[in-house]
Order: sequence, then structure tokens, then C-alpha cells
Amino acid sequence: MIQENMKKNMNKGFSTLIIALLFVSCSSLKSNKVSDLPLADPFILLYDNRYFAYGTSTDEGFEVYHSDNLQSWKKHKHLLLKKEDSFGSKWFWAPEVYYNAKTSKFFLFYSAEEHICVATADSPLGPFTQANKSPMRAEKGIDSSLFIDEDGKAYLYFVRFTDGNVIWVAELEDDWQTIKEETLTKCIDASTQPWEKALGKVAEGASVIKRNGIYFLIYSSNDFRSPDYGVGFATANSPTGPWVKDTDNPILQRPEKDLVGTGHGAYFADKRGKLKYVFHAHKDSSQVNPRLLYIVDMEIENGKVKMDKSTIIRPRVVEVNAKRTNGL
Repeated sequence: MIQENMKKNMNKGFSTLIIALLFVSCSSLKSNKVSDLPLADPFILLYDNRYFAYGTSTDEGFEVYHSDNLQSWKKHKHLLLKKEDSFGSKWFWAPEVYYNAKTSKFFLFYSAEEHICVATADSPLGPFTQANKSPMRAEKGIDSSLFIDEDGKAYLYFVRFTDGNVIWVAELEDDWQTIKEETLTKCIDASTQPWEKALGKVAEGASVIKRNGIYFLIYSSNDFRSPDYGVGFATANSPTGPWVKDTDNPILQRPEKDLVGTGHGAYFADKRGKLKYVFHAHKDSSQVNPRLLYIVDMEIENGKVKMDKSTIIRPRVVEVNAKRTNGL
């Protein structure tokens, strides 16, 4: 009888333990909220074996997300850059972050109140600040993107409103903060290919990469509110052009029935060294905002930039209960 009671109590205790574990597990699942990644004009930096995602999302400055696998992301609790640390107080658009090994600093290139700006920090998570709260140029401009050539020269591509949205380039001083105005050169506008002119006269969101001596300028055309917002590319033998648009453009436009407004992205290499392209798309086929972040495999072969539309990744944000979150 004693042995039977002991056995019953043990079974009862084991059952209670199982129920408790199930309850904790269910509670943990409920405490995790999963959502789409709401960043427009996105950029991804791989640093120290971790991915950092930046983009347009709030007039308070810039947010930053981080991930180990490109699928699941967590939002950092602090803003990457606060508007009080920057020129301007609204329209914080298109952030891109680069690491400068010579200075051991991270550089944030972005737009505020339709002026191109640059800020620095000691971490890819920020906080970024401007030592001098002024834009890089007095003239209006947006969508700045950095390219470092093999000889170490730095070039900044950005949009000027010279005839609609037009992509220009200029060489930077070694400080990465000063534009050599005498090098300012026009790259491309949206006037030569029919797909570019579905809505507005827009060429923007430049991202430049070099392969086998050829420069590839990946860009977006059409107003971002258009479902036909898309991506094309042009090639040149120098970082300042002249640029020749590819006849197979667009290379990314309406890749799926309900995936529209696809564009304004940037290439990056993943942990295996494989090229990818991060871009945004409309919330759905009937609503533009909030625009969402997507990732697609990209390759450069035989002088062509190609996007493998069968590989599109839909990243998710996992909001972990604060009591169970450690570190970032």
C-alpha cells in the first residue's frame, strides 16, 4: 500500500511538472509577437557575424534591427539616430551604414528634410551624431549611397532634383564627409526606357558594385507609390560613367502577383559571401504604407545583374518579452 501511494504521488508530481512546462512554453509563445519588418529604402550591413537592417520608418530619426540569420529580426530598443542629434527635424529617409577601418568609425549616410547628411558612431547600433549639424551640401538631395573603389577612393551617389529625380555622383575627401564639388557628375535619369516612366520622372536609390573591371549601378524608377516601382541597372567602365542602361531592364518589378512597388534597395553579401539584394515593397496590392522589407538572391554573370525571384525572403520581427531578453 505504501509503495502504491508513493507511485501515485510520483505520477501526480510528474503530471504536474509536465503541465507546468507546457504552461511556461505556451506563455513564452504568447509573449513573442511576430510581424513583418516595416522598413522602406532598406539597407543591410553584415558586421561581426551579425546583420543590421536600416531604413525609412519614423520622423523621430532612424530605427535599427538585428539578426543572425536574415529570417528572424529583433528591434533595438534605442533609435539609431535621434532627430535632436541631426540636421533637420523630419523626413528621415534612406539610411546606409558603412564601417571605416581607418578610423574605426561607422558612417551613416542619410537624408533629412531633403538634404544629404552624414553622421558617425562607434557601433552599428549607434547612437549616431553629427559633430556639425548641417547637411553635406546646401542644395537639396536625397538617397545617398557610398562606393569605395579598389584604389581606395570614395564616391557618393545621390539624387539631385535637376530634372525630376536624377542620380549624380561625386568623389569624397578621405574624411568621407566632404564632397569634392568639382567632381560632381550626372549618372542617369529616367528618360530613356519606357518602364521608368509609369509614374513620374524618377531615378533613385543607387547602389554601385564592381565586378571584373565593370561598374554596375543598380537603381529604381517610377514614383515609389506606383505598383510599377521597379529596379534596373546600368554599366560603365569608371565610377563616374558614362553609364549604359541594360536592355533587359527592369530586373525586379512585380515579382509576384501581390508583391508590388518593389524597389529602392541595396546589395550585400551574406555570411557565405553570396550576393543578395534587400528592397522594399508596398504593404499589399491596395496599400502603400507601411512598406515592408524583402530580400532576394542576386548574381552578376556575363555582364548582367540578375535577381532570382524564386528566393525571396520575407523577414519577420520577433518581439521578445522584455523580462526574458538579455543583451541586444
